[in-house]
Amino acid sequence: MSVPVLPGITAKTITSKRLTTRVLFSGQDDGIPVLFIHGNLSSATFWEENMLALPSGYRGIALDQRGYGEADLEKKIDATRGLRDFSDDAAALLDTLGIEKAHIVGHSLGGSVCWQLMRDYAARLLTVTVVAPGSPYGFGGVKGENGESCYSDHAGSGAGIVNPTFVELVAAGDRSTDNPQLSPRVIINNFYWKPPFVPVREEDLLSSMLSIHTGEQGYAGDKASSENWPMVAPGKFGPNNALSPGYAGDVSELYRIEPKPPVLWVRGADDQIVGDNSLFDMGTLGALGAVPGWPGADIFPPQPMISQTRAVLNQYKDAGGQFVEEVFADTGHTPFIEKPEIFNEVFHQHLQLVK
Repeated sequence: MSVPVLPGITAKTITSKRLTTRVLFSGQDDGIPVLFIHGNLSSATFWEENMLALPSGYRGIALDQRGYGEADLEKKIDATRGLRDFSDDAAALLDTLGIEKAHIVGHSLGGSVCWQLMRDYAARLLTVTVVAPGSPYGFGGVKGENGESCYSDHAGSGAGIVNPTFVELVAAGDRSTDNPQLSPRVIINNFYWKPPFVPVREEDLLSSMLSIHTGEQGYAGDKASSENWPMVAPGKFGPNNALSPGYAGDVSELYRIEPKPPVLWVRGADDQIVGDNSLFDMGTLGALGAVPGWPGADIFPPQPMISQTRAVLNQYKDAGGQFVEEVFADTGHTPFIEKPEIFNEVFHQHLQLVK
């Protein structure tokens, strides 16, 4: 079922050389392109208000990424490529639309896709905005500012760390609050934004969340067993495996790219999903006693996601790039939804850096 779009947003089905999917548009066709890239368990729907708020002269473009929304169900995410399926899809969409260069903005997993776009398509990027992005080293199973792996098999990352009951509820399209810990509505209202905030379009955003493609080759993906705590390692399919540090490659490529587009990094001060003590990270959950058998902070500490991102961006700056970090107080994982006026102000200023 399609999620309805706001007045002023046009939805089209676009086929590139890599993917057929729903793409949302705002603004004039000849406007300066701004490509919006959504996060995990969401779709292009999440960006609509921000697309409509773009200044005159800009064209908003947002795709349902591979594995999400109305993207071709037959197109799976090859996690062994890391995030390159997503970044290659984005570049192929720009090709199909006849766009040589664009501003890009990504949220959460979409922010991680921006890191990959920077590594592989730097010359096509006017500016980069990342909102609550994952660490450039990936999600789970790494420690220290330099992203050292806790184990060689990257145990503690990938699809195996996702609660299977939650995956079942997502696959069933559950819209209730019957499970007070794991119902999708409970998760979105407790972790995507900081309570008591509830967005006006809660139902559409929940529909967007539930539109993710599920299964062993979808969300959350397959998993491998491990002799290392927490006894699961990443598999080969799906978005959560693609985020595993085991497939992140050489992160130093990020600060060696040329040219270096300016980066705006926006995050919420109270984000519980991406942070130095993420409640979705096994190191944090182990330290809290929520997952038995934790081997301790020397072996598997909470992943310092914010510190890792800042360290990489400081190296980017030292190598000649520029970045600005904006932290929104009293805000969770979706600053662009929770504080749209503040977000749009800093975002639009950033867009003006390169025309």
